Amino acid sequence: MKKVNGHEIIQLFEEWSPKKFAVEDDPIGLQVGKLNEEIDKVLVTLDVNERVVDEAIEKGAKLIIAHHPPIFRKLKHIRTDLPQGRMFEKCIKHDIAIYAAHTNLDVAPGGVNDLLAEQLELEQCEIMEVTHSEPLYKLAVFSPVSHAEKVRKALAEAGAGAIGDYSGCSFSSVGTGRFTPGAHSDPYIGKQGEEEAVEEERIEVVLPHSIQNKVLKAMLNAHPYEEVAYDFFQLLRTNDFGLGRVGKLKEEMSLQEFAEYVKIRLSVPAVRVVGELEKNVRKVAVLGGDGNKYIHAAKRKGADVFVTGDLYYHVAHDALDIGLSVVDPGHNIEKIMILGVSRKMDELCKKHGFEVEFLHSEVITEPFTFI
Repeated sequence: MKKVNGHEIIQLFEEWSPKKFAVEDDPIGLQVGKLNEEIDKVLVTLDVNERVVDEAIEKGAKLIIAHHPPIFRKLKHIRTDLPQGRMFEKCIKHDIAIYAAHTNLDVAPGGVNDLLAEQLELEQCEIMEVTHSEPLYKLAVFSPVSHAEKVRKALAEAGAGAIGDYSGCSFSSVGTGRFTPGAHSDPYIGKQGEEEAVEEERIEVVLPHSIQNKVLKAMLNAHPYEEVAYDFFQLLRTNDFGLGRVGKLKEEMSLQEFAEYVKIRLSVPAVRVVGELEKNVRKVAVLGGDGNKYIHAAKRKGADVFVTGDLYYHVAHDALDIGLSVVDPGHNIEKIMILGVSRKMDELCKKHGFEVEFLHSEVITEPFTFI
């Protein structure tokens, strides 16, 4: 296993949850400290407060990955006689870095909203509001049959051929490749000046634009030919990413029953409900955090009920007017990311041979007490 620094850990994190997914002006990324230090323990938390920093110090974590940025608005001062300033002082004195992944983690596949949809056991999920689209390409490469498996494997390991929940997707067809090596060539097959005919396999894979260079490099490294024949074709389809998820419950239930179900599945003591409790619901939209701006997006997707936090009084009236039920379990349900991020990053780091431990913050950051 390899010892790593913060840069290497965050590079892996951003391959999964890139900054480009964040909404405009969202204060994400490194907020406190530096990443060029060796890290063997990372504390994952929803919020960062002084108690969380104390926990990181006690557990020996030199990096905190948080969902909610501790510096969300511009700071007017850093006074170490006040709680926030004292928290930053402790981070600096103990060489603790804080990295925030906010709306990019909401959007990322397998991020906050997918975790919430999974916890509610929603089926046939789709994105509620598309916020980012990426061009898709098809790569077609011709390989001698003897090396086709090696090339296919290299493409898959570089991320090509990922379609939905499937990985390593490719199509192959066999034909004859013809070429004549020139006087200054060093052919893998054939002789200079003599026409050669070789049984070759055409391998086709789909990939997003963001990994095009990575896939090309992997393919060229795995291919035996001096000059590789390949083509990239841009597709009309795009890879779409966005906020919220919409899916279906396994069985229809009343809004009253669904509200009780949300309490159990998301481990909250109480929920606020908008709508007729006797009305049946089946199609559910879910968005972690503050979802006030997205009631119309949920309705456009045909949702019967919208699960989100921090619902405003007047927005609740708007939801009633458009016939959308709402269940508000609070903002703190996003704590689901603590286990989800830890699990994902542990998996990625083990795959790359990184020696680092991801710890779950045990500090309860829910500010409300329900009576």
